[in-house]
Amino acid sequence: MNRFVRLVACLCLILAGVEVPVAGQNVKNLVPQPVEAKSLAGAFQLTAKTKIVVPAGNKDIREVADLFAAQLASLTGQKLEVVAGKTTQAIAFKLNNQASSRLANEGYSLTVTTQGITISANKPAGLFYGAQTLLQLIPPAKAKGSVAIACANVSDYPRFKWRGLMLDVSRHFFSKDEVKRFIDQMVKYKYNVFHWHLTDDNGWRVEIKSFPKLTSVGAWSVSRTGRYGSFEPEQSGEAATYGGFYTQDDIREIVKYAADRFVTIVPEVDVPAHSCAAIAAYPEMSCAGKQVKVSAGTNNGIGENVLCVGNENNFKMLDVIFGELASLFPGEYIHIGGDEANREFWKNCPKCQQRMKDENLKDLAQLQSYFTQRIGKILASKGKKLIGWDEILEGGIAPDATVMSWRGLDGAIAAAKAGHHAVMSPTSFCYLDYLQGEKNIERNSFGFLRAKRIYEFEPVPQGVDSSYILGGQGNVWCEFIPNFRRVEYMTWPRALVLSEILWSPKKNRSWDEFVPRMEAQFPRFDQAEVNYATSIYDPEIAMVKSADGDSRIVFTPEIKGLDIYYTFDCTFPDKFSAKYDGQPIKTPKGSSEIWAITYRDGKPVGRLLVITFDELKRR
Repeated sequence: MNRFVRLVACLCLILAGVEVPVAGQNVKNLVPQPVEAKSLAGAFQLTAKTKIVVPAGNKDIREVADLFAAQLASLTGQKLEVVAGKTTQAIAFKLNNQASSRLANEGYSLTVTTQGITISANKPAGLFYGAQTLLQLIPPAKAKGSVAIACANVSDYPRFKWRGLMLDVSRHFFSKDEVKRFIDQMVKYKYNVFHWHLTDDNGWRVEIKSFPKLTSVGAWSVSRTGRYGSFEPEQSGEAATYGGFYTQDDIREIVKYAADRFVTIVPEVDVPAHSCAAIAAYPEMSCAGKQVKVSAGTNNGIGENVLCVGNENNFKMLDVIFGELASLFPGEYIHIGGDEANREFWKNCPKCQQRMKDENLKDLAQLQSYFTQRIGKILASKGKKLIGWDEILEGGIAPDATVMSWRGLDGAIAAAKAGHHAVMSPTSFCYLDYLQGEKNIERNSFGFLRAKRIYEFEPVPQGVDSSYILGGQGNVWCEFIPNFRRVEYMTWPRALVLSEILWSPKKNRSWDEFVPRMEAQFPRFDQAEVNYATSIYDPEIAMVKSADGDSRIVFTPEIKGLDIYYTFDCTFPDKFSAKYDGQPIKTPKGSSEIWAITYRDGKPVGRLLVITFDELKRR
C-alpha cells in the first residue's frame, strides 16, 4: 500500500468515526521481534467496557489475566474487568486444546481483529508473553475513551530457554521494591532468568539464620561517596553504616513476585573468592584467620578475600548456608561464582598445602577444582545444580556443572566439548555496566560497550553443538553504579538489544532496522519513569593523524540519520554551526577542545559533548 492509498484509507476511517491506530503502534515495532508477525487492516477499539475473558475454574490463567489487567491499567489508565466465560468485544486468554510442539512452553499466538483479541498458548507462560506483546501494540499514554489497537496476527516462541539479566546487589544494596521494579521491566521484553548476585567483598545480602553475623557484620561497610576504588581507607573506630540485606521473608516475597511473572531467580553466593564480607563476619574462614573489614571500595584494596580450602569446618558451614539458600529458591540452579580467586593465599597456607598432599593435587588450580566439586556435591544433596563462572573449568570441572562463560567464548566452547551446558555472558557483548556513550559524560566503568556492538552477538560459538548452549545473559555489575536510577540507565536500552538476540530467530540481523523498533520503546520508558540512556544519539569522537602529520577529528555515529554540528571556539554548537560532512576535520591553530551535538530533523537529540584534544590523544 503506497503512501497516498494509506492516507485515503485513514481519511475514510476518520470520516466513518473509527479511531485510527497511533503511528508506530504495530507489529513492525515489537521488541524482541516475533517469529512471525503480520499487520492486518483495521483496529480493535479498547474501551473501559472491554472485558478480559478467561476459562472458568483455571487459576493459573486467571492470575496471568489479572496481572495483564494491572499492567494495562498502568499503561492506559483503564482497569478492565476479568471475567470467566464467553463474551464479544473482549480480550480472551485460552490454552490450546491440543498442544503445539512449535510453541512449546513459552510460545503463543496473538490475534487482533476488529471484533476482539485472542491470546492462545500451550502453557500459562506463553499467555504471559503474548500479553507482553499485546501491551506493545497499545499506545503508551493514559487514555480517555477508546484506544485503537492495530489488527495483527503473531505467532512467536523463544530461541533460547535461558534469557537472563544479572543484578549485583553486593557493591551497592538495592531495596526490595527496587529489585521488583527491575523484574517488572525485564519481563516486558521476555527475560525469564534473574541472576541475583547476593554476596561479594562489599556485602553479604541474604539472611542465613544459622550464621547471623553474615548479615549483622557482613552486610555493612563504612559509607563512602564518589568513585569506587579511590575512597580513603576506613578510619579507626569508624562505624559501618552503609549496606543492608534481605531477610528470608523478603527473599520469599521476591521469589514469588518473580515466579508470578515466569521469572526464575538464580541466587549467587560467590565462593571461594570474593568472600571478604563473609570473612569479616567469621575470620576463621580465611587462611590467615585475621579480622578484616567489609570492603568499602577504598584505595587500600580488599585484602584477604579467599576461603581456606584446607579448613574442613568451611565445608560444614557452606553445607548449612547452601541448605538454607536451597530452601528459599525453588529453581534448579545455585550460582557459586568461582571467579578471580587469588590462589597465592593457598600457596602459603599450611592447611591448604596439607589438603593438596592428602588429595594428591598437583597444583592450585586442582585445589580450586577440589573445592568446586565438593560444593557441587553439597548442592546435589540439596536437589540443586551448580553453575559458576568459567574459572570452574580450571583444574577439572565438577560433574553436572554448568558454565557461565564471561571471559569471551572459550569457556563455553570448552564446556560444550566436555559435555557440559553453558550460558553465554561474554564481556564483549553482555556487560551492561560498561560505558555506552561518551566517556566524559558517563565517566566510571571498567570498559566500553555500545548497543550496536551487542546487536552483533551470536550466543552459539562456531562449531559448537547448539544443544549445549542454554542461552545468554546481560550482567549489571555495580562497582560504579551507586543507585537504582543508574542501574536503569545502564540496563536500558541495551537490554532491549540483548532480549532480541536471546528470543528472536537467528537470521541476517539489521541494526538499522532494529533502531526504530528500539526507539519505539522510549515513550514507554518515559511513561514508566525508567531512567534509560540516550547514548545512541551521541557519536564517538576520535583524533587521527593525517598523511601530512596534522591532527584531525573524526565522528562515528552509532545510528543513521543524525546531523553533527561542532565548534572549536568553546561556544555552544547548534544547527547554525559547522556541520560534519563525514571527512576528518582539521583542528584550527590555537584550539584545544571540540564541542559537538547531534540533531535529527532539525531538532537536537544528542547531549552536548565537550572533549579536550589532550583527552582524545590519550584515547
